Amino acid sequence: MNSEDYGTHIKHIRQKMGLTQNQVAEALGVTPGYISNVENNRTAMSLRVLIYYAKLVGCSLDSLVGNLDPEYAETALDRKLYDVILNLDVDTKEKLLKTIEVWEF
Repeated sequence: MNSEDYGTHIKHIRQKMGLTQNQVAEALGVTPGYISNVENNRTAMSLRVLIYYAKLVGCSLDSLVGNLDPEYAETALDRKLYDVILNLDVDTKEKLLKTIEVWEF
């Protein structure tokens, strides 16, 4: 994701969570106009608001902004995979591990 896609990414997450701009604004203590400005790439969230947003939508900071800088892209992807794997049951984890071992060169 580049910086032009930041607002779109934030908007997509909000919509995926079934939240309105008003609901997000109220939860974060900002105005709906602020959320609109973020989603339309007119402004970026402050770090404080970004932290609260990540908590609100249940994701890590690097998954929100990590892909803005290529050196963080790997960290964001690793975190996303880790989060998915954590929620798997033991049998599924074992199957996944066996599948990955087959892919190794």
